[in-house]
Amino acid sequence: MPFPEFDPVLIHIGPLAIRWYALAYVGGILLGWRWAVHLARKTSLWRGTQPTAGDSQIDDLILYVTLGIILGGRLGYILFYKPELIWTDPLEILKTWNGGMSFHGGMIGVMVAVSTFAGIHKLNVLRLGDLVAPCVPFGLFFGRIANFINGELWGRPTTLPWGIIFPRAGFEPRHPSQLYEAALEGLILFLILLWGTHKAKLLPRQGALTGLFLLFYGLSRVLLENVREPDRDMPDFPLGLTMGMMLSVPMVLAGIALILSSRRPAALAPPASPEPAEAGSGIKG
Repeated sequence: MPFPEFDPVLIHIGPLAIRWYALAYVGGILLGWRWAVHLARKTSLWRGTQPTAGDSQIDDLILYVTLGIILGGRLGYILFYKPELIWTDPLEILKTWNGGMSFHGGMIGVMVAVSTFAGIHKLNVLRLGDLVAPCVPFGLFFGRIANFINGELWGRPTTLPWGIIFPRAGFEPRHPSQLYEAALEGLILFLILLWGTHKAKLLPRQGALTGLFLLFYGLSRVLLENVREPDRDMPDFPLGLTMGMMLSVPMVLAGIALILSSRRPAALAPPASPEPAEAGSGIKG
């Protein structure tokens, strides 16, 4: 199957090129922001406990998270996959529009951003992470679709009928691994976390949703690395491991630990403080 003729640029406005890759980040951040506000406002999800953050705090948090995604994603890509650019072409580090963002680096960046914000506003960092985690699949879904449009991060050769011949990957049909990742890391992970927030009502359980995210993202990534073409210039790791697998296994272990920890009685958030009665509203005898 030939690769569809996608233009990575949606539209040109004068000298400015609006790229699908940039829109994926914008769309993911905006939808994640609104989903976080929805979760915080829906009191039934918190089972009588105090929501982690209010609307204005979530609005402020978005700036921190955005910086964490961009800076962490780009620096992670350079350090994990292209460290030679630091001394051979340092200006390329700044050219995010050329592609080259690491999810694991972006995740570290978001963790730093959330921890910084929690420290400034004196919020519980794990509970804040539980509010952020269900929002991440939006960005993952759009990011993988943008990878497909860009014709990058293709899969290994395949004989399956839906194999695609990517222009920059030779003449062999390959797995459209970007679409597999959009489905597993985006849609399915979102549904798992939706079950966690709305059905199991895990928001009051400190670390539970963060743990679910880490566990199932890590498992998905390890599984998909078997059909995704390993990044070039990577050393040959033993046992067929890839860099993506090695970065994801600690996520799986951390996710399991957080889920187990969230089952402790001490992990349940305290009840919400009752609203103070308005002056003069009491019953007069």
